[in-house]
Amino acid sequence: MKSPVKSIRPFIGARDYIQSRKFYLAWGFEEIVTSPKMSFFHLNETGFYLQDHYVKDWVDNSMLVLEVDDLTTYWEILKGKNLDQKFQGVKLVEPTSFDWGQEGFIFDPSGVLWHVAEFAR
Repeated sequence: MKSPVKSIRPFIGARDYIQSRKFYLAWGFEEIVTSPKMSFFHLNETGFYLQDHYVKDWVDNSMLVLEVDDLTTYWEILKGKNLDQKFQGVKLVEPTSFDWGQEGFIFDPSGVLWHVAEFAR
């Protein structure tokens, strides 16, 4: 039987909700406002909920993986957006190759760590 599961949508917090919303829009995510204190951000069918809620220990330990088909090309697109220059606290760490594939890192304005990865096939 095929699984009826369609997606997993994590919730992440934001130290400055307005700034984080602007960051994710600048990254290229589309936003669906679900309430005054929460939005769903997505790229195609992949997405997450951003909340106007901040607990330092929780946010400092939040990590997400964004899988892409071609990390080299996607990373150049990301660097061209100058997110680390436009948003305080944002940091991009250049991709590294591993036996399993390659990944680069992005820290969002609140400190959420994104692993942007291309897995070896």
